[in-house]
Amino acid sequence: MNSVLSNKKAICIFVIPTLALFFIIVFVPIVVSSYYSLLDWNGVGRGAFIGLKNYVEMFTSTRALNAMKNSLLFAGASIFIQLPISLLLALILASGVKGEGFYRTVYFIPVLISTVVIAQLWSKIYNADYGLLNTLLKSVGLGYLAQDWLGQTSTALAASFVPTLWQYVGYHMLLMYAGAKSISKDIYEAARIDGASSARIAFSVTIPLMKPILKVCLVFSMIGALKVFDLVYVLTNGGPFFTTEVPSTLMYTTIFDTYRYGYGSAFSVFIIVECLAFTLLINKFFKTE
Repeated sequence: MNSVLSNKKAICIFVIPTLALFFIIVFVPIVVSSYYSLLDWNGVGRGAFIGLKNYVEMFTSTRALNAMKNSLLFAGASIFIQLPISLLLALILASGVKGEGFYRTVYFIPVLISTVVIAQLWSKIYNADYGLLNTLLKSVGLGYLAQDWLGQTSTALAASFVPTLWQYVGYHMLLMYAGAKSISKDIYEAARIDGASSARIAFSVTIPLMKPILKVCLVFSMIGALKVFDLVYVLTNGGPFFTTEVPSTLMYTTIFDTYRYGYGSAFSVFIIVECLAFTLLINKFFKTE
């Protein structure tokens, strides 16, 4: 095994196919989209080169800026609501509660369900006429709060946050749970001998030692929120009045409804650069000596 790892030719033979596949599937589409973003092109025939005009329009369009703001709000909800809940559940389960395996499985079930199915499920829950949420509010005497959750500009965006937060809490919980379980029990024993309480152990021992897995969860959560598409598209299709629109849904609408492939490609490049920039920032924030 060591001889294979020290053989540079063998390493190249195994690595080159993967690099070639990555180049074809990831790098080439990014380069092509970047080129298209510099064109005024309807998807047929030759496009006219217009330089950075698509990007100028994107950053001066009220609709586009609103979509960018919504994606950042999705990211904020994921980071400041979803991840703390996942961390709390992970710490509770890792402490060895009764039924640990059962709860771990139950929390992870939503992750296995298609996002489109999740969106359809929550659209029924939010339905103004027969939705579970309004029915529940009426049954407990809070009928005055019942409303069309996805049909009003004041509630549509917040209502769109809930399904994606609910779906991926179990995903991040499982990653954090694995990280907590990998910590040596000797460290916990030493902390208890020193008189540390459970809360003190969690904040001074468990969470600091989980820093690498927390960084992974933060990156996954951020990227997933910035490129969210299917859930918003099925729930609201960006409505009402573009209230829930995000860059990915606007990109789809721009390309397939108005046939502005160049302008739509500019959104795709923006999403890629945005995800890369936030990933680098998170890595720098978590960087240690």
